[in-house]
Amino acid sequence: MRGAVLHAPGDVRVEERDDPKIIDPTDAIIRLSATCVCGSDLWDYRGINPVTAPTPMGHEYCGIVEEVGDAVTTIKPGQFVIGSFFASDNTCPHCRAGYQTSCAHREFVGAGGAQAEALRVPLADGTLVATPEVPDDDLLPSLLSASDVLGTGWYAAVAAEVRPGRTVAVVGDGAVGLLGVLSARQLGAERIIVFSRHESRQKLAHEFGATDIITERGDDGVARLKDLTQGVGADSVLECVGTPEAMTQALRATRPGGNVGFVGVPHGVEISGEELFYSHVGLRGGPAPVRRFLPELIDLIWQGEIDPGLVFDLTLPLDQAAEGYRAMDERRAVKTLLRP
Repeated sequence: MRGAVLHAPGDVRVEERDDPKIIDPTDAIIRLSATCVCGSDLWDYRGINPVTAPTPMGHEYCGIVEEVGDAVTTIKPGQFVIGSFFASDNTCPHCRAGYQTSCAHREFVGAGGAQAEALRVPLADGTLVATPEVPDDDLLPSLLSASDVLGTGWYAAVAAEVRPGRTVAVVGDGAVGLLGVLSARQLGAERIIVFSRHESRQKLAHEFGATDIITERGDDGVARLKDLTQGVGADSVLECVGTPEAMTQALRATRPGGNVGFVGVPHGVEISGEELFYSHVGLRGGPAPVRRFLPELIDLIWQGEIDPGLVFDLTLPLDQAAEGYRAMDERRAVKTLLRP
């Protein structure tokens, strides 16, 4: 099969790879209908995470089940399925508590490289969720988003305790931040303030439900948010970047008694225990337990209540994956969808 492989920073190649095979009886093999480039892939692409060997890329996926192992009972060949970037059994204590990305038996699905024509998914019964039927092509972008970027934005909102009537701020105008806006609106936020300097992203943020845009960053951004909230700050803040500056901005934009949901993969982030202690700000985050939310998100998409696929502003054939990476790295695209 064809698949994207990162050989070195900035060097993505689509090349022949071995077809995935059933290894464990709980596995499934999926023929991918759509995949994409994640903002977190750029940490490797930019060399911020070390690249020591050719690495298959991608962890967001949806497609048709081709084969299942002997122990798989609920997932059937021919079904259209979506799954999380972490495989989970969905039965262990952590899964039952709603934290499937901390499953006692979790496996990183991305190790197989989802930017490809096919993918092996471990723990298929606990990881994959089938749609009511095989969807039309026009639903693919939105259903694909549920695999990670929508589920992660949704978790950021849930972790920040977004609920009806709240004032929400979103730090980060990438795909996760933008879908965090959509999630906050869906969860009933009254006001949604987005930090963004990019006109095209501001427009999409408004389309997803943003009420205010702040172009300033850092302390200036916090001061502007305080101006907009009569000096109070936001009830809920979604941190969707992962840098020290973004985390500091998120914490300082939150009112006492408010909450930060952080889903940006941290790089160099250090939090002052003393500042956090005296802020009275709650902090929750981590790898989004997408599997917890998949049934609800799929239903919202299927019923036409949300259209998260709008976040994909560049669609390319799989063989042009390298251009998809370049476009996101150079901020010419918010998120690239790849069609195998």
